[in-house]
Amino acid sequence: MFSVDENQEISSSLSQLNPTRAIAAFVSGMRVIARTISALRDPRWYQVFVLSLLLCFGVFVLDFGIHWQNAIAIFAAAQLAQYAGARFVARVSYDPLSALITSFSLTLLLRTDLIILAMLAAIIAIGSKFLIRVRGKHVFNPANAALVSMMLLSDSAWVSSGQWGSATVGALALACLGMLVLTKARRAETTIAFLSAYGLLLAGRAIWLGDPLSIPLHQLQNGALLIFAFFMISDPKTTPDSSLGRVLFGTLVASIAYAIQFMAYQPNGPILALIISAPLVPLIDIVSRGHNYRWEQPMADASRQIKGV
Repeated sequence: MFSVDENQEISSSLSQLNPTRAIAAFVSGMRVIARTISALRDPRWYQVFVLSLLLCFGVFVLDFGIHWQNAIAIFAAAQLAQYAGARFVARVSYDPLSALITSFSLTLLLRTDLIILAMLAAIIAIGSKFLIRVRGKHVFNPANAALVSMMLLSDSAWVSSGQWGSATVGALALACLGMLVLTKARRAETTIAFLSAYGLLLAGRAIWLGDPLSIPLHQLQNGALLIFAFFMISDPKTTPDSSLGRVLFGTLVASIAYAIQFMAYQPNGPILALIISAPLVPLIDIVSRGHNYRWEQPMADASRQIKGV
């Protein structure tokens, strides 16, 4: 038996158990869970995960020459530019994910000893997608625009292309991680078309010159090339809307990259080819119409309005 005081305490506790509050708390918790599950449908979370693994592997295993000051400057400047662009230019809600992915790409590929150039690259990258737009889509891939701009503006900035080595196992692992991202983004055609066309051109060149096929295979085992193919040219926001258009676009970029690399004998052929080809995407979309892409709903109907940048 309970004492009088204990009975009063239990009665008081039971009286505070409001069923309405309990139900409201349960519903609120379920809504949070539902929003979390919905957010994970956004393929950019997979890109962030994969790119963070690549960056950690490069820094701690391959000993990349990445200055931590530059990395912090890139990430901070990109987020500030994203916030400013969303607030004052596009008038949309602030979304950090795209800027985060661009920051990873710049940190992995851009090399400079000057922190101000690292910050400038991030600002150019994010600014380009707010300021250079056609029919609601930004024309240039942000990281691609920044890399080309920095190479043109300064001799103190360059793209590190051979940092990943050429081990077959490493290239295969990188390709598999990238394919995971593409599967979630539903934009695999661009990458497959680019790598297939570029590989065939390299193989054809080797056969024409009488070289063994191990040479083009070695050329394809390049970390920077695979990062470009799986995380830059495949950007759903800057590729054609239709599947046929994406195949044509990937093949076009591969052809121009080959011409720059092996006919004009200039480095960074794929990166230069992408920025040359990007202005053709709006024209391809006019000729071959497809579904507009939404990050949170990759297969959304084209008639739905896209918001955010």
